[in-house]
Amino acid sequence: MARRPHPGLDRELDDLPPELRWREWMRRIEAVLFASAAPVPREDLARVVGQGASVDLLIEDLAAGLADRPYEIARVGAGWLLRTRPAYAPAILAATDAGGQALHLGESDLAVLAAIAFHQPITRDGLKEIFGKEISRDLIGRLVEQELITTGPRAPQRGAPYTFVTTEGFLAAFGMESLRDLPDAEQLADAGVTRG
Repeated sequence: MARRPHPGLDRELDDLPPELRWREWMRRIEAVLFASAAPVPREDLARVVGQGASVDLLIEDLAAGLADRPYEIARVGAGWLLRTRPAYAPAILAATDAGGQALHLGESDLAVLAAIAFHQPITRDGLKEIFGKEISRDLIGRLVEQELITTGPRAPQRGAPYTFVTTEGFLAAFGMESLRDLPDAEQLADAGVTRG
């Protein structure tokens, strides 16, 4: 069920000239993105602007206006969020004393996360086939706790085990809009990660 706009919010802003109306809509979108810790879908942003306004064009104009700022608008999954540009990560880490929000992943965590990302949905047995050993529930739990993976559909096999899939948190953590942004086999080989 679609939520309606707040009754006290004048979405149309008919009393403003078109240029000021557009600028106010951009500010509203920026305010919503600033206040949200998760990607905000188009439908939610559309509730704060006029009916004839294009959320996509407003986002483009807002992104252009932020070009010289230390943060940017990023498309993540089905929505957008404001995030700090990667060039400022060292400053944030220095100011927050090792970054309380930083990912804490060991080498094996990263390897399993990559396997899930490239082979999802995948079961623990599927991971065992890839790595040649059992993947611990603790390791899976760490990835779930950091909101990088979640359970997917049950596998169509005996016992219907859970599968694992990546989340929007995974996309945000690695700066991707969608899973199509994952490197392909050739890119991995060029980077020396796999044998081409």
